[in-house]
Amino acid sequence: MAMKTRFRALGFAAAAILAAVTLAGCGQRGAAERPPEAGDLAVAKVDGSVVWASDVKREAIAQGLIGEGEPLDVSSDLFRRVMDEVVDQKLLAGEALKRKLDKTPAAQRRLAAARERILGDMLVEGVVADAVNDNAVRDLYQEQLKLSKTSEEIRARQIVVATPEDAEAVKKLLASGASFEALAMERSTDAATRFNGGDLGYFTTDVMPDAYDGALKTAKAGELVGPFAVEGGWALVKVEDRRPEAPITMESARPQIVRFLTYDQIRDLLEKLRGKAKIEPLLPAQAAVPGKPKEPADAPAAAPAPAAPPAGPAPKPPAKGAQP
Repeated sequence: MAMKTRFRALGFAAAAILAAVTLAGCGQRGAAERPPEAGDLAVAKVDGSVVWASDVKREAIAQGLIGEGEPLDVSSDLFRRVMDEVVDQKLLAGEALKRKLDKTPAAQRRLAAARERILGDMLVEGVVADAVNDNAVRDLYQEQLKLSKTSEEIRARQIVVATPEDAEAVKKLLASGASFEALAMERSTDAATRFNGGDLGYFTTDVMPDAYDGALKTAKAGELVGPFAVEGGWALVKVEDRRPEAPITMESARPQIVRFLTYDQIRDLLEKLRGKAKIEPLLPAQAAVPGKPKEPADAPAAAPAPAAPPAGPAPKPPAKGAQP
């Protein structure tokens, strides 16, 4: 999964200036007039400079309006809106060049920083594109399936009443042949399940309150369990079915697997680069925080934390059931 550019953090106008000035500074104005991608479409011209469909799509991705790899129809309202923004960026950048804003030392440093970010993102995109592919996703999915623990799903119906005496009365009616579904609609106080005959659907006991977990863990299909105390009263539960829990499909797991593999690749890349580089911190030692005990002089230095993934929290391999 490609990283999103961080230009937007600099603000709309600053990003516009930096983008165009960086290209101009690299002397690539002539190259920009040729299609940057095979089959690219010229969609506008600004003072003779071409705006390509790929420029608009890249801006839409940067703003989070579409995902990497998603299509963007050139006839859509979204495309035209983003194209107008790209045109505005070119106009702002062109005016900045006329005013020679790119010549100041502060501008040069910001342009250099922007260039480093772009190059870093391009490196990461290439590394991730090579490593995070269908085979890698499939391999990790299969590995997690092998490690997963088989759990069971239960399908059940419930009737919740106010007192244990009420519950025993309902239990006697059920024993005499009364319909569980009809009694649920007539007597249950649980608004969420009452009008569908008390149906709880399929669930695993670990997602239910402790009272259900304890009462239903060993119950067999067809068994009536209870009454037992629950929030809001007393419950009678009829177990209708038990079955092995279906594992998550690979397509459902794919987004989380891709995030994990992406983070893993970025972390490994940064560890290798840090291992080769000579990094010399020049800041003075951090001042002691009042009330915080000092570490002993011979305490081992903490290892540098890996960089955070490009978007979203760092995913971990699934824990419950080892499902991705």
